[in-house]
Parts: sequence; C-alpha cells; structure tokens
Amino acid sequence: MKALLLTNEYPPQVYGGAGVHVEYLAGELARFMAVEVRCFGGQTSSEGDLTVRGFRVDESAFGCPPALRAVFAATQCDNAMAAAGTDADLVHVHTWYTHLGGILTKLNYGLPLVLTVHSLEPLRPWKREQLGGGYDFSVWVEKTAIEMADAVIAVSESTKADLLRLFRLDPARVHVIHNGIDLEEYVERRDDEVLRRHGIDPARPYILFVGRITRQKGIIHLVRALRHLDPGFQVVLCAGTPDTPEIAAEMKSAVQAAQQERPGVVWIEEMLPKSEIIALYSGAEVFVCPSIYEPFGIINLEAMACGTPVVASAVGGIPEVVVPGETGLLVPVEQSKEAPFGPVSPDSFAYNLAEAINELMRDEVRRSHMAREARRRVEESFSWKAIARKTAELYRTVCGGAS
Repeated sequence: MKALLLTNEYPPQVYGGAGVHVEYLAGELARFMAVEVRCFGGQTSSEGDLTVRGFRVDESAFGCPPALRAVFAATQCDNAMAAAGTDADLVHVHTWYTHLGGILTKLNYGLPLVLTVHSLEPLRPWKREQLGGGYDFSVWVEKTAIEMADAVIAVSESTKADLLRLFRLDPARVHVIHNGIDLEEYVERRDDEVLRRHGIDPARPYILFVGRITRQKGIIHLVRALRHLDPGFQVVLCAGTPDTPEIAAEMKSAVQAAQQERPGVVWIEEMLPKSEIIALYSGAEVFVCPSIYEPFGIINLEAMACGTPVVASAVGGIPEVVVPGETGLLVPVEQSKEAPFGPVSPDSFAYNLAEAINELMRDEVRRSHMAREARRRVEESFSWKAIARKTAELYRTVCGGAS
C-alpha cells in the first residue's frame, strides 16, 4: 500500500499542531508502507519508504487583496499537487489548505479520500480577520471535502461530536484517532544556557506559554491574567507568527503594559527550534494553555512528556488529554449560544486562569506529583506508533482490505 499525504506545513516549515502531526505520522507510517508527502514549500527528500515533495507558489500574477493571497496560493498548490499524478492507493489531507487537492485527486484518479480534522472553520470565525472573504471559501471547501470523504478522522471525541453536529455525515465514516508524541524526543532535558540566551533567569521559577498569536490560542487572555498572578516567578511567552497585524499590535500593547506592572515577563517573539522548546518545557514549573478553541491540543502532550504539569482551558479535546487534579488543572470557559467563540466574561476567565496558576505555583509537592503523572499518562496513551497502526488499519478499510 502507498499513501499520499497532502499538507500545508512540513518541516522545516512548521508553525502549528497539524504540521507536527503530519511529520510524525508520516515517519511512523513509512516504517511499514510507502508514504509520499506533498506540501507547500520547496522541500524535497527521499529516505527509505518516505518521499517528500514541496510545491512553491508563484504570486507574480496575483492582483488580489493581501488577505486573499493565502487562499489563492493554497488553490494554486492544490491544483499542482493533484496535477502531478500519483501511483498511491489513497489520498490523506490535512487542514482546509489541502482539501481542494484531495477533492481533485479523489475525483480525477478515483482514489479513496481520508481527511483528518485538526480544527473546523465554522468554529473559528475570527479567521475572517486573517482571510477576509477567503474565509467563506475555506468554510465551503472544508464542508465539501468532509462530506465527500471516504473516512474522516477526528483527533478527539469532542471533535467527532462537532463533526456530527455541523455536517451531513454517516457516523460510521467518522473515526477518533488522537494525536501523539515522540516519547524519545520529548523528554525532560534542562538547559540553562538556552534559558539565559532568551532572557530567562534559570535560578527563578517560571510559567510558560508556547503557541501562535491567534484568537484561538487565547494568548491575550493569559496576558490579561498576569495582573492577578502572585509575585516571585517569571512568565515566559514563546509566541510568534501573529495571524494579523491587528492582533500583533494588540499583543505588543498588552505585553508592554504587563511588563511595566510586573517584573520577569519575557516575550520570545519567534518560533524556536524543537530542541530549545524542549528546554523551555523542561525548565518550566507550569505550562499554560488558555485556548478558547482546541480540537486536541498537541502542545499539552509536548509539555506533559517533558514532565511539566498543565493549566489549561476546559475546551474541545483538552479534557481528553489533561486529567484535572492528576496531570494539571482545567479552567472552565463559560460560553453561550449568542457568543460561542470566546469567554462570556473575558475578565472572569483571565482571573480564574490566574487563580489556577497560583494554586499550583504555591504547592511544589503537588507540582512534582503532577509532573510524574503527566509523563506516565503520555507514555501509556499517546505514542505515535500506536496512532500510526490505527491509521494504517483505517487505510486498509477504505481501500477494501489492501495490504
């Protein structure tokens, strides 16, 4: 069997959880089947049964508004990826950026289409800030691909429930396969030199955020929570790649205000290499995930694998990863039907977030227990080897039992 994976992100161009997912899934699948990854970019490699081919965008003829460039770049890449031909047995797509490529491949070559849902466009209306009218396209192409896919993989039970609520789907075509973690790579590795290089004092405790500057990740709520935190520990925000200039400006203003009120607020405005991120996880006392929408939250797995307890919002698939009272604490996000895409009371959410952080930072013994339990939970439930086996079994099913 040969699988064709289509993705926007692939190393070295990875900025989110979907890119991490494809990187590790492809590597594990290639241990027992042929895998070809087609991605946006210039990557080209071949090792064993894993080949990678990047597709570059030519924007020289673009006359569209800047907000639409990402949309037309995606459609250009999708068309090129499908037009390149294939000898694969199935096509497996990741994120709306590649859904058109999956549709073209399924219809033109007659291949089964597998689609992994990392997030859902109807639940991310703030993307209109980034894409303008292109958001209407991303919603449409996602809906079209999901409803015609031969199998849809949800990364959590919560995501499966959203799929069945929002789309016309036979429940038998929806399969829950969680994200995973490389247990050999993500392990506690303290490195004081890395901390010092980024302005962190290794002698003082710190809490950590890692993620993109986007409404979804809730970073602004965490910055607003800083005024309620106990004194005596640092706050490290490893946050880059803002979705829009507007949220970038909002983040800059909020962080500058926080730094004037509280010493030890460190903002790392770039996405660091994996080795340095692992050092940040390993040195932190608590990892904070304040997302207002998170189908799974692979970032929490990474922190837990490095032995770091988590304070996270109780949304989406996060409660399927973080066990409250054992591997961390969960903070409810009160939402309403009228305003389902953020906290009803942002100030209340920020305060509750701070109280949960304070609760753990005041109790070193409890944090130590949670650190051990966090690593144990990841080892028992979220290895990439197990996830690749489940995915391969699904491939065999959609291909009619082919081996």
